[in-house]
Amino acid sequence: MRMEKGRFGKALLPAICLFLISQVGCTVSGTGGAKQGDFNNVLMQDGADPWVYKHTDGYYYFTKTTGSDVTVWKSASLTGVDAAPRRVIPTGGHGIWAPELHYIEGAWYIYYAMDDGDNVNHRMYVMENPSPDPTQGVWKQKGQITDSTNRWAIDGTVLQLDGQLYLIWSGWEGDVNVSQNLYIAHMSNPWTIDSERVEIARPTYAWETNHSPRVNEGPQVAVRNGTLNLVYSASGSWTNDYCLGLITAEVGSDLLNPDSWHKRDEPIFVSGNGLYGPGHHSFTTSPDGTEDWIVYHVAKYKDAGWNREVRAQSFTWNEDNTPNLGVPVDPNVPLTLPSGEVDRTRYEGETGMFGAGVSALTSPSSSGGKAVGRFESEDGYAEYSVQATAGEYILLARTANGSAAGEVSYVELTVNSESPVTLAVLPKGWENWGLSTARIQLKDGVNKLRFTKDRGEFELDSFDIMPLMVPKQ
Repeated sequence: MRMEKGRFGKALLPAICLFLISQVGCTVSGTGGAKQGDFNNVLMQDGADPWVYKHTDGYYYFTKTTGSDVTVWKSASLTGVDAAPRRVIPTGGHGIWAPELHYIEGAWYIYYAMDDGDNVNHRMYVMENPSPDPTQGVWKQKGQITDSTNRWAIDGTVLQLDGQLYLIWSGWEGDVNVSQNLYIAHMSNPWTIDSERVEIARPTYAWETNHSPRVNEGPQVAVRNGTLNLVYSASGSWTNDYCLGLITAEVGSDLLNPDSWHKRDEPIFVSGNGLYGPGHHSFTTSPDGTEDWIVYHVAKYKDAGWNREVRAQSFTWNEDNTPNLGVPVDPNVPLTLPSGEVDRTRYEGETGMFGAGVSALTSPSSSGGKAVGRFESEDGYAEYSVQATAGEYILLARTANGSAAGEVSYVELTVNSESPVTLAVLPKGWENWGLSTARIQLKDGVNKLRFTKDRGEFELDSFDIMPLMVPKQ
């Protein structure tokens, strides 16, 4: 039970205001709901090594480290990816790290690191799917992809440039985990390396060598106006010091010549605004293609180690055509939605109807200065009225769990007294807000949404409702 939040009192019901939000025929409004063009910056409340690919069909295809398989999400919006339909692809291996999804020469390829249960045996592998949709069709294993050294390898990414293919990855120089270096090799096809590996970077600066083993990993490439930007992760991924560095080369140079690559002596994206260890990112664009976005993971709290979550923010470019990533945005400052995403309707938690002890609590970091808590009784609830046209929607709830035992909490979400959907709220502390999502079906007219306790402790700041979109092509 949480007792430190100041006075407990009954929320005051605001005057009824009507706000509309529409996309592909869906409309939602309701008491206490306000149309919003921003979002609270958590894409997924759990996960690491996020990879996002925006395809020509308008969908975002997302994957991340899940450990024992490769899971691909298909979303029409960047901010709604957590609730998107997904496909789980078995690999038959262990230690599946940092998968990436690439579209090459009319087919889909997933590159991923895998071992046999022993980290020393991590190597890069690739699978292929000729289906137009990577969440459909048959994925065929193409086997290991390696150079002649066949050494430890993870975090492979593919660079397609001027009709040529290159694989860039993080690997060991020898057979002992002393330093992770970045290597590049030429590819004759999407599953075959046909050159020797070439080292293009190793940890040398103080901010790269402040932990052991020394690490350069997670390479990603962004090309702008003839400048090839290789942004990579450095320092210990298990530490608050994890950050992003930059190596550049000129398009048209010999990329298999180490002298073509130039490393910056300072990191370009580091901890800030109470967020720690930003790294292992990917680049994408807004739905309408007018904005550049970085999707990255951070620790859920200071000293959280490998307990991480996924966030995103837009970025700009410097005059020398290198990315200006800024700093991780304050987690309590909403970000403008990616350009081209439909607005959503936000319901502040304190505007609901409460029962059996549930009440509004003072909350300095919440969106309205209050949150809803004290879900202590099995009969306790917070209920909201939402008027909509019939359709499928995404619900995104800003939730927190400060359980002293560090246990996951579960919330039952009931829509119109139908069978409940269970939302998970992962523990990372009070006032440290995460994201719990669900796809829900709303009917024409007024819908009753009720949040009740399943088990564990949690608080609700607010929730957004957005239509499950079909992208414009």
